[in-house]
Amino acid sequence: MTLVAGIDSSTQSCKVVICDAATGAVVRSAATPHPPGTEVAPEQWWKALQHSVVQAGGIDDVAAISVGGQQHGMVCVDQQGAVVRPALLWNDTRSGAAAAELVTELGGAAWWATEIGVVPVASITVTKIRWLADHEPRNADATAAVCLPHDWLTWRLRGGTDIATLCTDRSDASGTGYFSAATGAYRDGVLTAAMRGRRPVLPRVLEPNEPAGQTPAGVLLGPGAGDNAAAALGLGAGVGDCVVSLGTSGVVSAVGDAAPHDRDGLVAGFADATGRYLPLVCTLNGAPVLAAVATMLGVSLDEFSRLALSAPAGAGGLVWVPYFDGERSPNLPEASGALHGVNGRNLLPANVARAAVEGLLASMSYCLDKIAEQGIDPDTVVMVGGGARSEAVRRVAPAMLGRPVVVPEPGEYVALGAARQAAWTLSGQDEPPVWSTGRARRYEAEPIPSVLERYHEARRLTLGQDT
Repeated sequence: MTLVAGIDSSTQSCKVVICDAATGAVVRSAATPHPPGTEVAPEQWWKALQHSVVQAGGIDDVAAISVGGQQHGMVCVDQQGAVVRPALLWNDTRSGAAAAELVTELGGAAWWATEIGVVPVASITVTKIRWLADHEPRNADATAAVCLPHDWLTWRLRGGTDIATLCTDRSDASGTGYFSAATGAYRDGVLTAAMRGRRPVLPRVLEPNEPAGQTPAGVLLGPGAGDNAAAALGLGAGVGDCVVSLGTSGVVSAVGDAAPHDRDGLVAGFADATGRYLPLVCTLNGAPVLAAVATMLGVSLDEFSRLALSAPAGAGGLVWVPYFDGERSPNLPEASGALHGVNGRNLLPANVARAAVEGLLASMSYCLDKIAEQGIDPDTVVMVGGGARSEAVRRVAPAMLGRPVVVPEPGEYVALGAARQAAWTLSGQDEPPVWSTGRARRYEAEPIPSVLERYHEARRLTLGQDT
């Protein structure tokens, strides 16, 4: 049996899965936590990766490895390959003002949507580069190359010290704000403008199954991918398939053949890991909405789910607007959550729980509509993430999303996608190997547009809008 390894270096942890290259069956796996925070020394990722590899039984018997990583993180290295400063992660918001500056300076949101495919917000790498140039000019001067977390880890696995050998892939490059997925090229002028005239080296962009070199022990390295693209690959998503991920945030993405250009800036024009595109909408509020309301009600998540399912559709008129931590889609960082429609008859635990589930899924429906505006209107939605473990979410989702929902078995799909890419790189074939994602459950229900309309009306009230 030929074995391959997939690595998921996420915000929270480093997971390693070792799989049969032919079938994708997981042979062994391990995980190691990452330190908390929005600013992390990359060496901590490397230590976590090494620990996970050891805990997973080593990689002496592995033929190929690939890394899936959290997107947008800014890793700066000097001419000798040493890290200049701790990496700023996607969830570091100090570059919010820089994002607004860059949008204005380079032609407005319409220009960014057309020319880059991504309208900068604080999570995007280019905004962190501008922040660095303005707030830490000495570190900016010392930065000879800028790369992303998965680029840096692949480089370390290769034993790299020469910044000229840094490489990346389309999926992760498309989240930087200075690479156009539509043209497949960096926009040097954008990078130079962001760095106030400086021009650091950027990783070479590899083809979807182009080798990134070898480890010192001779293990083949795949090109790697951003986490959302790796997850889509792990799930076997193809053109027209839509994935809803309910984790810390809510993410709706879909595989397409055409590059998206959303002038509102909500749909990011990312690339996938196969040579296609992955339009994506991300919210700030995901599964923690359910946990927060369960805590308020003083019940476990299982009891919360039971309560929600015991209430009627529409929650007796209660509507949650789940902007508990502000919101990104729509872009409302100062917004807060709100419960509407309360009266003396409907303020019951079951209705409150049901309204939280419906409110969260209404946000996902909003994101799905934005994806549909880019020409991808899927018949079925695949739902993953911690929130998908809730029976209430699974049963209410098809009614709120207006489509059947398929829930695959829980799995480390980012790591599995990286492993599948490693197997693809090893094979040299035109398409990735066909792997089974295991059993999946399909949920169907009649759509309830009236509940969605009440949610949209409540959202407008929350924002102080008349229409």
